[in-house]
Amino acid sequence: MGTGGFPVGPVEAWQTCYLAMEPSHSTVWMTFVLDTFQEIFRLMTALSRMALSSAGRHILRTTRLQCRNTAVYSGVHGFNDEEIRGKLLAFPGGSIDLVKQDSGIAVMTVNNPARMNAFSGTMMLELEERVTQLEGWSEGKGLIVQGAAETFCSGSDLNAVRAISNPQDGMKMCMFMQNTLTRLLRLPLISVALVEGKALGGGAELTTSCDFRLMAPGSVIQFVHKYMGLVPGWGGAARLVRIVGSQNALQLLAGAKKVDPDYGTQIGLASGVVNPGSGTSALEETEQWLAQYTKGPAAVIRAAKKVVVSGRELPLEDALRTEKDVFGTVWGGPANLAALASKSKHK
Repeated sequence: MGTGGFPVGPVEAWQTCYLAMEPSHSTVWMTFVLDTFQEIFRLMTALSRMALSSAGRHILRTTRLQCRNTAVYSGVHGFNDEEIRGKLLAFPGGSIDLVKQDSGIAVMTVNNPARMNAFSGTMMLELEERVTQLEGWSEGKGLIVQGAAETFCSGSDLNAVRAISNPQDGMKMCMFMQNTLTRLLRLPLISVALVEGKALGGGAELTTSCDFRLMAPGSVIQFVHKYMGLVPGWGGAARLVRIVGSQNALQLLAGAKKVDPDYGTQIGLASGVVNPGSGTSALEETEQWLAQYTKGPAAVIRAAKKVVVSGRELPLEDALRTEKDVFGTVWGGPANLAALASKSKHK
């Protein structure tokens, strides 16, 4: 017992024992005490790490993936969004037009035909704004990306490229466009690029930020970056490898090989060829093609896209848990209950 009859605590007991010891034994005792505390600290650290086990990491990863701002770069990467916006505003021209249809399919048009639909600085900013609008479109199911005047996109406007040709500004533009196109690919909409005419450089990269690509007769997709002494910087190379494999991607990038509809279909870059007939346009053909995947309730179509995105981008265990979470949003939902009530049979 301690002073006043109170029990002696472990620290007080150790201090008493230490003071009663012979000086020759004190060093051994202190080593024992320090080793004991180190072991306790190690165990506490291990328990803390267990608290952030796979379930905890899953929450962190899926939160980053599912939030609206699913950007690759932020301030922690040295990315200053407002700074690059100011530089891009100095190069106006063209527009990115967006039409949301009652069918749940939106059409986004790269519109700068005087420059083969090349991206001006303000068009890059408008593209980011249109993606933000689509992220908030809860009734949406599909998206078609096309170019005006029957040509897709020839990449960046050279006037803007020359003005921001220093490495620092080039990296900022690269991060801005990677953020935007990554968010475009992650939209809970089934997207398809309608390629008419030419998709060159950054335009070719834009096609890879869609789930599918349909090519019109005579159209070409070409990664011409090497002719400019560059490689893709808008995320096109990373996405291309996932679409066609590393060997085909290397041939397209290092060889700047032209991809026509036949070759595109052969290597899996193109999902098909649109053949507009009399009275129908390439856009109408694309809408009909896309409708086979967007038919049905928006909640179900969007859920399908979400589980595919998580399966593509997350480790298996995290993707499985995300699939479970998304499944929970549609199980017992209106579409599920309606299907059960109708006793519909699979065809």
